[in-house]
Amino acid sequence: LDLGLNHVVRKYSEPLEDHANMLISVPGGNEGPSGVLICSENYITYKNFGDQPDIRCPIPRRRNDLDDHERGMLFVCTATHKTKSMFFFLAQTEQGDIFKITLEVDEDSVTEIKLKYFDSAPVCSSMCVLKTGFLFLASEYSNHYLYQIAHLGEDDDEPEFSSAMPLDEGETFFFQPRTLKNLVLVDEMESLAPILHCNISDLANEDTPQLYTVCGRGPRSTLRVLRHGLEVSEMAVSDLPGSPNAVWTVRKSIHEEYDSYIIVSFVNATLVLSIGETVEEVTDSGFLGTTPTLSCSSIGNDALLQIYPDGIRHIRSDRRINEWKTPGKKYIVKCAVNQRQVVIALTGGELVYFEMDQTGQLNEYTERKDMNSEVICMALPRVPQGEQRARFLAVGLADETVRIISLDTSDCLSPLSTQALPARPESLCIVEMGQQDESGTNSSTMFLNIGLAIGVLLRTVMDTVTGELSDTRTRYLGTRAVKLFRIPMHGTDAVLAISSRTWLSYFYQSRFHLSPLSYDTLEYACGFSSEQCTQGIVAISTNTLRILALEKLGAVFNQVTMPLKYTPRKFVIDDESNNMILIETDHNTFTENSKQLRKQQIAEEMVETADDDSKLEVAKLAEQFLSEDLPEETFSSPKAGHGMWASQIRILNPIKSETLEIIKFEQNEAAFSICICQFNNSPIPGTTYVVVGTTRDMSLAPRQCSGGYLYCYRLVDDGSHMELVHKTPVDDVPSALCPFQGRLLVGVGKLLRIYDLGKKKLLRKCENKHIPNFICGIKCSGQRILVSDNQESIHFVKYKASENALVAFADDTFPRWVTQATMLDYFTAAVADKFGNLCVLRLTQDSKDSIDEDPTGNKAIWDRGLLNGASQKLDMINMFHIGESITYLELATLIPGGSEALVYTTLSGTIGMFVPFTSREDIDFFQHLEMHMRNEAPPLCGRDHLSYRSAYIPVKASIDGDLCEQYNSLDPTKRKAIADELDRSPSEVSKKLEDMRTTYAF
Repeated sequence: LDLGLNHVVRKYSEPLEDHANMLISVPGGNEGPSGVLICSENYITYKNFGDQPDIRCPIPRRRNDLDDHERGMLFVCTATHKTKSMFFFLAQTEQGDIFKITLEVDEDSVTEIKLKYFDSAPVCSSMCVLKTGFLFLASEYSNHYLYQIAHLGEDDDEPEFSSAMPLDEGETFFFQPRTLKNLVLVDEMESLAPILHCNISDLANEDTPQLYTVCGRGPRSTLRVLRHGLEVSEMAVSDLPGSPNAVWTVRKSIHEEYDSYIIVSFVNATLVLSIGETVEEVTDSGFLGTTPTLSCSSIGNDALLQIYPDGIRHIRSDRRINEWKTPGKKYIVKCAVNQRQVVIALTGGELVYFEMDQTGQLNEYTERKDMNSEVICMALPRVPQGEQRARFLAVGLADETVRIISLDTSDCLSPLSTQALPARPESLCIVEMGQQDESGTNSSTMFLNIGLAIGVLLRTVMDTVTGELSDTRTRYLGTRAVKLFRIPMHGTDAVLAISSRTWLSYFYQSRFHLSPLSYDTLEYACGFSSEQCTQGIVAISTNTLRILALEKLGAVFNQVTMPLKYTPRKFVIDDESNNMILIETDHNTFTENSKQLRKQQIAEEMVETADDDSKLEVAKLAEQFLSEDLPEETFSSPKAGHGMWASQIRILNPIKSETLEIIKFEQNEAAFSICICQFNNSPIPGTTYVVVGTTRDMSLAPRQCSGGYLYCYRLVDDGSHMELVHKTPVDDVPSALCPFQGRLLVGVGKLLRIYDLGKKKLLRKCENKHIPNFICGIKCSGQRILVSDNQESIHFVKYKASENALVAFADDTFPRWVTQATMLDYFTAAVADKFGNLCVLRLTQDSKDSIDEDPTGNKAIWDRGLLNGASQKLDMINMFHIGESITYLELATLIPGGSEALVYTTLSGTIGMFVPFTSREDIDFFQHLEMHMRNEAPPLCGRDHLSYRSAYIPVKASIDGDLCEQYNSLDPTKRKAIADELDRSPSEVSKKLEDMRTTYAF
C-alpha cells in the first residue's frame, strides 16, 4: 500500500491448500515478526515473505463431540491484544470455544504456533479486547456480552497444543469444554435480533398494549414481553405505620455528598429517619414530630427548614431553632422553597415571601400579596449559580390560571405574565433542562411544568429574563391529577410526574424523553442519594416506603425474557385464555431422544475401543460423559447435519412466563405454520381448534420433502392443554394457514386449498392451482383472500361459494419476494419483501371481482388475462426501502387512544412503524423538512439518502421520519436556517415532530 500515491501494488500471490475464511495480521516492526495468520477449514497457517516456512496447526476439537465428524471446523471471529512486551490473539470457533493463540519467535522468524483453550462463550460476529482488560462480544444473535479477563490462562492445567507436535494428516487435538474460568461476565446488552414473529395486544390489562416478540436462534431463543417504559430496580421496601402522605430527603450541609434524613409526613405527625448503614428513626433532629409537614428542605449552607400548617421552623447547624408563626387564625396551605428563598400561601390566597440574608437569617419581605383566588400550587426554580435569588415564582390558582410573579428587589411580588389553562392546575415544577455545549457554555432552557387535575402534563418554555411563557407541549399521562416532583438525574434535573402511571421527563443524549416507569402507582416522591444508591428515588405507595433506582435511561422498552429451546417460528394467542401457542423448529439439530441415543452410542464406542487394562477407567469416563450436561445457550447445540430437524409445540402463559404444556415431534418432522380457528361443522359448536402444519424429511435447497401433515388439536382445560383430534397427510409443505368463514385455508406448496373438519381427518373442499411458486402467507378480509407468493408478489383471490371456486382476480406486475403482507382495507395491502422494501398496493378504481359478472365462472378460471397472470393489476401507491428484512407487519395501536398505524419488526431486531398523513399541510411540511435534512445532515458514510431509500425501486409517497427527527440534534444555527426556510420557528418544527410521534407512538 503506497500511501503517497494512494494505491495498492500486488507483491505476490500463491494458491492455498484449504478454503480460507479469515486473515489475522500479525504485529510487525518492533512489536513482532509481521506476516499473516490464515484461518481455514480445520487449520490455522502462518505465512510471511522471505525464508519463513509455512507453519500449520490443526484447530482442536471437543472430545466426544456429538457433531458430525466429517464436518470441518472454522474460526469465525478474532481479536488481537498487544502490549509493548507481548501480543496474543483470541479466536472463536463456530461452536463458541475461544482459543488463545501465541507465536514462538526465534530471531524474527516464527518457529511454532501455540493454541490453548481459553473459555467458551456464545458465538459472536465480532470481538474486541479493550486496553482496560475487558472483552466485548458482539453476538450474531440475541444479547451482546462484556466480560472481564480475570486470567490470561497461562498457569492453569489446560493442555497447550502446538504446531510442533507430531500428528498424522487429517488428525487433530482434542480438548474438554468447561464453564468460564478466565472470563467473568460483567454486563450484557439487550438485543432483540432477530425478531421472528410479534403480536401487539394488551393481554395483561395494563391500558397500554404490550409487544410479544419471539427472538433469537436455536438454544438462545427467547420470548420477550416488551412494555413501553423505564425499568425500575427496587432497592428497598418497608412498611410504615399508618398512611403517609408525603416524603422528603434533606442534607445537613451542602458539602455533604449523601442525604442525611428521610422525613415522612402523616395526617397528624411527622416521622424522621436517619440514613446511614441502615435507615432508622431519630427524635433529636430538630424537626417537629407532632404535626403534619408541608415541606422539608435544606436551606442556606448548613441549615434545615420545616414548613407545617402553623408556621415555619428554621433549624440552624448549631441546633438553634427560629420559629415563625402564622398570624391570627390563618394557616399555611401551600409553600415553595429553594436554597435561599421561601414563599408561603396563607388561607385566603395571601402570599408571604422570605429571603435569606448573608448571616443565614430568614427575613420576611414587608409587603404581602393577595392573589384574589385560592392558591392551589406554587413553584420556585433553583437559585442560579453566582446569584442571590431566583427571579420568578409560579403560582397556580383555582381560577384555572398560572401566574408568574417577580421576586426581584425592584418589583417584588408584582405579576409578570399569566397563562390560562384548560383545567385546574394540580402542581407546578420549574426545572432547567438541556445540554452544555462542548465549549462548556450552557444552552439549557427553563421549563415550567404544569400538572392538571384532568391527568394532562403541560411543558412550557419560560423566558429567564422577562418570565414570558411560550411554546406549550401537551401530553396525556393518566386518569388521576398529575403531581410533579423535581428529581436529580445524572447531574441535571428531571421531573417525575405521578398520575395513574408514573412518568419521568428527562433530557438524555441531546433529546427530551417522557417515559412511564414500569412500576406500581406511586403517591409522592423525592430524590434520594446514599452510598448504596447514589441516584435513586424515595417514594411512598399506599403505606410503604420504597427506594427505587432507574438504570437504563433512554430505553424505549423494558423486557421480560423467557428462554425457549429451539428457534421460534410463529405463534397464535387464544383470546379466551390469553395463552400463547408457539411452534419452535430448528434445522441441523437433534431432538432430545436422538441426542441421548447419540451419546449412548459414543459412550459404547469408547468402552469397546479401550484395551483391557484401561477398561475400568474408560467406563468411568463414559459414565461421566453421559451425565455431563453443558448448557447449550453457551456451548451451542450439536450440529446433526443437513435434513435433520427438531421441532415442538409449546403452550405458555406470557404474563406469568410459565410453560403449560410441550408437545414434541419426532426427529426430522418440522412445524412451519400454525393457526387457531373454529369450524362451522364442529360436533361441539364453539370449540376452539389449533391446526399445525408440519413436514417430514425436508431439505432446503432444492426444497424437497417426503410429505407433510396437518395436525388438528382441540384446546381443553381453559386453553392450557391440547388434545389431538386427527392428522391429515398432505403432499407438500403446509406453509400457511388461515381461518376462513368457519373453514380453513391452507397453502400446500403452491396449491391454495379450503379444508373442512371431518371425523377422521380434514376434508379437502376446493383448490386453486394457479399460484406460481410457493405460498408463504394467507390473509382474509370478508370474501377476499390475500395470498403471498415467495417470488411473485401478492394475489387477490375471491371465493365464489355458488361455483365452489377460488379465483385470482388481481395480481402484481412486479416480482416481489414477499416475507410479510397484510390487508390495510378491502382494496389495499401492504407488502414487505426479503430485500428490505415495503410497498403499499391497491386495486385500481375500476377493478371489480370480475367473477361477479361472469355467471358461469369459467371465464375467470380459464382466461388468464395479462402476462399469464390475473386479468387485473394492482397499483403501487407507496414505496420505501427499509434495508432490513421484515418479519412482521400489522395494523396496530401502540398507545391507548392513539391512532392506528402500520407496525413492523425486522430480522435485525428493529421495531418501527409507518404512520399515515391525514392532511395535505402535514405532507407539505414534512416533504420540505426531509428535503432540507438531506442537504444539511448527509449520512456519515457519504451515501446519498435518496438513492439508499430507493435501493431497488424509486421511493414513492413516503417520508423518512428517522431523518426528519435528526433535526433536533442539529446545531442551533442549522436548525434556525431550516426553520426559516419553512417559515416557522425552530420550536414549532420540533413541536410538529413531537406531535406526529406522540399521536401514534411513544
